[in-house]
Amino acid sequence: MDSGPQNPRPAVDDGTLDIGRRIRGLREERGISLSALARAAGVGKATLSGLENGTRNPTLETLWAVTAELGVPLAMAIGTPAAGTDPEGDERSPVIHGTAVAGTLLQVFEDEAVTYELYRLVIRAGTPQVSPAHHEGVTEHLTVFAGTLSAGPAGAELSAGPGEHISWRSDVPHTYTALGDQDVHAGLLIRYPRP
Repeated sequence: MDSGPQNPRPAVDDGTLDIGRRIRGLREERGISLSALARAAGVGKATLSGLENGTRNPTLETLWAVTAELGVPLAMAIGTPAAGTDPEGDERSPVIHGTAVAGTLLQVFEDEAVTYELYRLVIRAGTPQVSPAHHEGVTEHLTVFAGTLSAGPAGAELSAGPGEHISWRSDVPHTYTALGDQDVHAGLLIRYPRP
């Protein structure tokens, strides 16, 4: 069912109730039952119910699995980034946490056939992350600013260091691993073709 450690860090720092409402709305728009979506996404029914009701904060891996089954970009669940900063000078966009990856959605770009999401990523050293397959045709384009990583389709990962760029089809399970003892800082562009 849910992938990841027994006590994973919550996917988002706040906004769980809004995410749950968005996921419920997307599910209901498609006429999919909660049980059917949970089964198709490979997550527990109680996990999905708790997410929709705002009582459970899932892992990033769970959010990816659910949005892939719904056939939508992640931003449709987490919301688009807020412009500007809060009174303390911090960005308003939440940090989204996975087993090893912390990402901040910076921008969503749309054209007639494609949606793009731009993230700032930090990949913690010492912990690999496996991301479930996104929906068909989705690709990821990652540029490393600091550190060295291995990322891409499970079993066919690519390596990149500072200033290097790698791309892969992410409609298959894929991984992110910081190589060595330094966290990786990177930019990630995800390209979602529209059906």
